[in-house]
Amino acid sequence: MAVAVEKLITSDIVKPARYLGNELLAVHKPWDKAEIRWVLTYPEVYEVGASNLGHIILYNILNAQPRQLCDRAYLPGPDLAAKLRATQTPLFAVESRRSLCNFDILGFSLSYELGATNILEMLDLAGIPLTWRERLEAETKGAGEVGEAGGENTPSSPPSFCYPLIFAGGQTATSNPEPYADFFDFFALGDGEELLPEIGLVLEEGKKACLSRKELLLDLAQIPGVYVPLFYDMAEDGSVHPNRPEVPKRIVRRVATPIPAYSIGLVPYVEPVHDRLRIEIRRGCTRGCRFCQPGMLTRPARDVEPADVVEAIDSGMRQTGYNEFSLLSLSCSDYLSLPAVGMEIKNRLKDENISLALPSQRVDRFDENIAKILGGTRQGGLTFAPEAGTQRMRDIVNKGLTNEELLRGVKTAWEQGWDKIKLYFMIGLPGETDADVLGIAETVSWLQRECRGKGRRPLSFNLTISNFTPKPHTPFQWHSVSTTEFERKQELLRQAFRRIKGVKVNFTDVRISAMEDFIGRGDRSLAPVVRRAWELGAGMDSWYDNVEKAFSAWGQAICEAGLDWKYRLVEQGEWNLFATGVGQVGQVEQVGQVEQVGQVGGDKIISSSSSNPSTPPSLDAPLPWDYIDTGIDKKWLKEDLQRALEAATVPDCSFEGCSHCGVCGIDFGHNVVISPPSIPEFAGEFAPNTTKAQRLRVWFGKQGGMALVGHLDLMRLFDRAMRRAGLPVSLTGGFHPTPRISIAYALPLGVTSSGEIVDFELTQLVDVETFRQKLADTLPSDIPIYQVEQLDLKASSANQVLEAAEYLITVSCLEEATPAQWQDWIDAIKAKDEIWWEHTTKSGKTQLVNLRDRLFELELFKSPKRPEHQESTVILRYVGSCRHDGVLLRPEQILFMLKEVAGTEFHLLQIHRNRLVLGV
Repeated sequence: MAVAVEKLITSDIVKPARYLGNELLAVHKPWDKAEIRWVLTYPEVYEVGASNLGHIILYNILNAQPRQLCDRAYLPGPDLAAKLRATQTPLFAVESRRSLCNFDILGFSLSYELGATNILEMLDLAGIPLTWRERLEAETKGAGEVGEAGGENTPSSPPSFCYPLIFAGGQTATSNPEPYADFFDFFALGDGEELLPEIGLVLEEGKKACLSRKELLLDLAQIPGVYVPLFYDMAEDGSVHPNRPEVPKRIVRRVATPIPAYSIGLVPYVEPVHDRLRIEIRRGCTRGCRFCQPGMLTRPARDVEPADVVEAIDSGMRQTGYNEFSLLSLSCSDYLSLPAVGMEIKNRLKDENISLALPSQRVDRFDENIAKILGGTRQGGLTFAPEAGTQRMRDIVNKGLTNEELLRGVKTAWEQGWDKIKLYFMIGLPGETDADVLGIAETVSWLQRECRGKGRRPLSFNLTISNFTPKPHTPFQWHSVSTTEFERKQELLRQAFRRIKGVKVNFTDVRISAMEDFIGRGDRSLAPVVRRAWELGAGMDSWYDNVEKAFSAWGQAICEAGLDWKYRLVEQGEWNLFATGVGQVGQVEQVGQVEQVGQVGGDKIISSSSSNPSTPPSLDAPLPWDYIDTGIDKKWLKEDLQRALEAATVPDCSFEGCSHCGVCGIDFGHNVVISPPSIPEFAGEFAPNTTKAQRLRVWFGKQGGMALVGHLDLMRLFDRAMRRAGLPVSLTGGFHPTPRISIAYALPLGVTSSGEIVDFELTQLVDVETFRQKLADTLPSDIPIYQVEQLDLKASSANQVLEAAEYLITVSCLEEATPAQWQDWIDAIKAKDEIWWEHTTKSGKTQLVNLRDRLFELELFKSPKRPEHQESTVILRYVGSCRHDGVLLRPEQILFMLKEVAGTEFHLLQIHRNRLVLGV
């Protein structure tokens, strides 16, 4: 049964349009015709979840499956969460508005070590038990009750599931599911494009066969890439082993080929974090950065055919109406076709004010071709990630970047017009000395000196300096640094940057880094810590405002679990393989008796006593995630760590020789590198068409859910509708051209209307009826078009001639009142010449305003039928001042006037703007 969302999603909560499920290109499949019903559940606020490309791709793929539907859910804001709990309303999916308990399967994205607390919050709001044991026990109990009721001679089929199957996917789930194993029925490891449809088919067959929850999970465990914690136990050393012979000892990570067409969809009406079309051009990275978990967990590299990318962008921009797109990859610059694809799209859409954004890219591949496709009238930001400040450290992490390449890339960007560049660095990497840390400041200062020119502003930098956090399945998974060292190194940099102008530096909180390390490399014993941290208020821990609360909750949870000793080891750098003589102390709590076995520059490599000193016993110890087959040999990771100790680099196997990591083969495939096509000739920069050939005025409504869409979001909606309709809107000039679309006086959030006005200026003549039909076809049904009128080109805008507005307001009186009494109050207001209202200006000054001067008409419009013993309710119609200079009569001020004449309290229940009144 659908949840009564309209009673909860009201204008008093923050951004209520988050929860409507009415986005452009959202899929609404018939509930009764689906055999399997999914919910893809992103455990973050809507603006983040709706921006996640994987979320959109899997949503589209599942909805393309016959007999299956896929809905979505997101972490509600604190205000809606409080409403759900207060009204005992379960968390719902945004499209069907059904409780999450009504679905067959719920999939959560687990892409951040501390993100599981948000998942527990969502399960609790949905009324679903938090652990697989509780859910299994609930079904077992239900089956027993059915059997007892049926009697010995009465056959009984297993009952339907009490609760949906709960699973997790995403980078953190693939990396190390163990700290979260208590909460999920299963995990989907690796790419989901092929895996999730396979899961759906097994679930459909199991449902037809009336399998129990446990039987169905056993079937799912046979699918490559599915890990079911129920069938695995943790040994004393933290390693994980099967507890029954039918399940595999190691779970193979799934690999799929990206399909750009599935990236098109879900255009939110609320502005998301990434408000643009996003197309994946390459999956996987073989650069081999030794700290980078995504680079290890997504091998091999797979290029997308350039023609498919171009077609997806061209089609996607026209379907969505976006004016910006981004090309996504772990390393966009390694997609050799990037310049050709970017130039082709830029030339095709040259006249449509379209811009391209790229995530962090390789500075050594940044050249004039990429600068041209990124530049233009709306030149975006530029981000590079040198990672380390010295050549030695970049070799240790296998960054494959020289100082000369760094300077060449930054200088190219500066010469092409960028005055501000964002750089990412990391501190706490293995073998790092204080000289390496200070090398970050020296490198930035050197880049500034090299990029100076007459008549140009000095190059400025926005730096993000993060703390190295060891990740499973990387060569650096055996190394960590104490929080004391991080704090000391951060202070070194703060002092160094005080002498450098034009640099803004942001540091990652060291406490959260330690928590990520503690949980990310933990075993199954940490599940109670995760649950207790959620109970203590941890959640949205990656958000800056929540750091203090999150750290306190996690710290207390660890202490209550009796694991504070273990967390102290993490804080002290329990697995530090180095000890240096430059103000650092190597921590070796887990490697036994220490001896020096080698030296890197000024660094001493620390290892325990061993007949094979290059491979300390600590590197051979079982790890909680060893049962996951990522394709990369653990032996190769150890060897690559040794190469790091020697500052030896490994070439990128997509473009040079094989590094023998173990990935390439039948299970995971091979690198796919597509030769780039020729780069089209640059057709020139976009020039905004400022021609004003026609002016049209449109009267429209704002009804239903669209009443909860704010004014700025409505402006974007009209811009995209015009793009999708192919209507030739005129643009302003300048560096940031905007469409000449003007909405008369903004409607307050939550207010419906049947009389809004928007003016359009076009670059060429369009038949009025054709314009009306095309625009109506691309707008949501809750924004009806009533009338379109052609204006003189020199006519004033609607805002300039706006004089009044007519409203219908539903008002209740706390005391019983007859229609005659309401009429008496209305007559009393009309009889007055002055009703004074005290108004406080933005500057804090108070002014007296005569509201009576602003009221033109007031009448009792309707007295709706109401049950007995309820407060008196009527609908009033009024016409009041509504001018662009701020002389307004707001609906709540009508209540003030009623109170003045009646001496009692009134409540405003509903507002509808009937029309806007324009002057001559």
